[in-house]
Amino acid sequence: MANGHLQIRGIKKTDEGTYNCEARVMARGEIDFRMMKVIVNVLPTIRARQSDVNATADIGNSALLACDADGFPEPTVTWAHNDIVLEAGDKYSFNEDGSELVIKDVKKVDEGDYTCIAQNKAGEKTEEVSLTVFVQPKITYWSNKTASEFDEGVTLTCEAWGDPTPTISWSFGNRIFTEGEQASWTRPDKYESLDRNIVVRSHARVSSLTLKNIQFTYAGQYLCTASNSIGQDNQPMYLEVRYAPKIMGSVTVYTWEGNPANISCEVEAHPGASVVWFRDGLQLPTANTTNMKIYNTAAVSYLEITPDSHNDFGSYNCTATNVMGTESKEFLLIQAEVPSSPEIQQVEPFSSTAVIEFDEPDSIGGVPIIKYRVQWRLPGKAWNSKEYNAEDDMIKITITDLKPDTTYEVKMSAINGKGEGESSLSSTFKTQPVREPSAPKLEVKVENSRNSPKVIWVKQDDGGSPIIHYLVRYKAKHVSDWKPEIRVPFGNDNIQLRGLEWDTEYEVRVVAVNLHGRSQPGFLSFRTALEPTIIPGTPSGGSGLSTGAIVGILIVVFFLLLVAVDVTCYFLNKCGLLMCIAMNFCGKAGPGAKGKDMEEGKAAFTKDESKEPIVEVRTEEERTANQEGGGPTEPNETTPLTEPEPAAADTTPMVVNSLSSAVANSAADSFSTAQSSPASESTTLTTSTSTPAKAPPAKSDSQNSPAANPVSLNARAQPDVGPLVDLSETPKVAPLSNPSPPVSDAVSPPSANADGPQSQLDSVKAPGSAQNKDLLVDGPTKDAPGAPSTDSTAPTQNDGKTVKDGSAKVETEVKNATAEVKTVPNQAPQMNGNESKA
Repeated sequence: MANGHLQIRGIKKTDEGTYNCEARVMARGEIDFRMMKVIVNVLPTIRARQSDVNATADIGNSALLACDADGFPEPTVTWAHNDIVLEAGDKYSFNEDGSELVIKDVKKVDEGDYTCIAQNKAGEKTEEVSLTVFVQPKITYWSNKTASEFDEGVTLTCEAWGDPTPTISWSFGNRIFTEGEQASWTRPDKYESLDRNIVVRSHARVSSLTLKNIQFTYAGQYLCTASNSIGQDNQPMYLEVRYAPKIMGSVTVYTWEGNPANISCEVEAHPGASVVWFRDGLQLPTANTTNMKIYNTAAVSYLEITPDSHNDFGSYNCTATNVMGTESKEFLLIQAEVPSSPEIQQVEPFSSTAVIEFDEPDSIGGVPIIKYRVQWRLPGKAWNSKEYNAEDDMIKITITDLKPDTTYEVKMSAINGKGEGESSLSSTFKTQPVREPSAPKLEVKVENSRNSPKVIWVKQDDGGSPIIHYLVRYKAKHVSDWKPEIRVPFGNDNIQLRGLEWDTEYEVRVVAVNLHGRSQPGFLSFRTALEPTIIPGTPSGGSGLSTGAIVGILIVVFFLLLVAVDVTCYFLNKCGLLMCIAMNFCGKAGPGAKGKDMEEGKAAFTKDESKEPIVEVRTEEERTANQEGGGPTEPNETTPLTEPEPAAADTTPMVVNSLSSAVANSAADSFSTAQSSPASESTTLTTSTSTPAKAPPAKSDSQNSPAANPVSLNARAQPDVGPLVDLSETPKVAPLSNPSPPVSDAVSPPSANADGPQSQLDSVKAPGSAQNKDLLVDGPTKDAPGAPSTDSTAPTQNDGKTVKDGSAKVETEVKNATAEVKTVPNQAPQMNGNESKA
């Protein structure tokens, strides 16, 4: 501009920014700058998300009104209704920026326009949002009415409120009346002439139902229904009609002398009526009548009469009375007669049966026919008869057990409660010769829950020859091939078809067969049930288990029984499947097996008195260790069978003296037997000296031993296990491949001087034997006691004993502190003389 100002016309948001104002004085050469920032405020813009919002009142719903506003600075949004700014509280709530208004528990008064206001520095902008509130119908007024019969009319009124305005209709039972309809009181499912007895009128929210010429049948419940697009409401109203008694029921009753009969007087009245019975002007029962009784209920009065004579038949009067009037009606008690005779129309004979078609009697005698009697005979012979129960519309009866190719006469009569009527005229017919059977009649029973229909057939004429069996075939209608023929023996009259397809049409044919051929097939068509979408429920009266489930339960019970028997055999008799598994896979003989072996060994030793005891030499350290092991251990071949006994001071010499001869004479005969006889006796020998002593080497007979390899055993300074001397016989078995030759070591009893500084073991030389027996002394290891060496050339050291190849000496060092000898007697009832009581 001329004055140096900058004017921006039509400013926009894009013109916002920093502007530089520069001033200069050219004469003095001065210059100055000034930075100016321009901020452009934008007027808010507003738009409603939905201009019209609908809500339903009185059901606890909320309505959401929303508008979106833009501008600079960011505008603030407020809401107003009827020029009143809304604030957050129990009725209204807003989101963070105020753009959404929630109206809680909408009512009809909340309907109207709501203003969304957006404001900032540039100005404000408004937008209208309309809220429409619908109201479900609600019947607000109704009333019950009372009228008397034959009144001119009565009007029922119903008023309802709702938005949109509801439509009101009326109903009585199955009839529905709407505005403008004029209906007659006829059957609900049939419309007849309009007699203008019912008129429906509606105006705004009020509807009326007018009933003219009131009848007692108008009484009852009327239903007023108000409905609109939101919902509907119902309200029953009752019309009470007061009327005089109305007597219903049959006026004639049939009976016979001695048979009681009930005369029923059904009374309809409002208010209720009292009923009285009369005959010939006298109220019943009289003092002279004992065969009459009266029973009264709310709606029916019964007069029970047992006629004694002809005089009891006749007219009886029922009179009902209430405040509206009195009604009387005459009832007749008539003596029943026997029925007239039926009329035989046709006889259709077969080989062994005949079908009689007849017409019912013209007169039934006043009481129903209960039976028909059919009589037939050979000409000139006595009559055969059979009674058949009467059924509704019964016109055919089949007689059976006739002879083929024979002439018969037949007649029939009817029977009611009074008695049997006259017989019809007789008809003559001749049965057919022996032939094939007649086609059976078929019917089917289809269960919806299971696709297994049952086909049932009814035997017809057998052709004069007994039926042997039935042949059944079936197929689906859409296929051409029949299923394989099923033969059903005579005596069965049905078959269950299984494995059928769901919702499929099937054909079934059944043929009866006798000795003269096959009958014509009996045909039947049926459709299987629809496939269920869920598993059918088990019937409440059924067992609830299928055949497969029952079989499975029986198999499980049988298996558990076998297991119980096998376990019992395993623990009691050491046999059975579990015993085999334990022996083959686990290598165990089962609980109690070792005790059983010991008993068997005891019995064997008792029979053979030549057996010698087992002498076990065990150190004090081993014995102490075993006692301190923390619990009982399982006995093995080297474990004493009895607890140690306290040794006296003079026990050692006695034991040594008793053992010397046993060791000298039977050491070689006892070693091998100890390994194979777990029930043999054992003797624990513990020796101790102050200084170790070497026993003289024992020489073995090279001719009697398989390999004369000398073995020397040197005890360690602190041996864990004492040497074991086994004096049992060598088992007569074939030697293993590359066995180590047994070496005999002599064991000498300790010196009689137990206090001596040194104890020496005398060597014992094994005598030659024809059975090639050797004496073997070895120190058992913890893992494999008394196991022989498999290598004869390599030196072996085991638990304080050294075995050298090629040496003929056996050296044994025993370093023990105390000498203790224990002899466990054999379990035989008598001692063998080589044992001592320690």
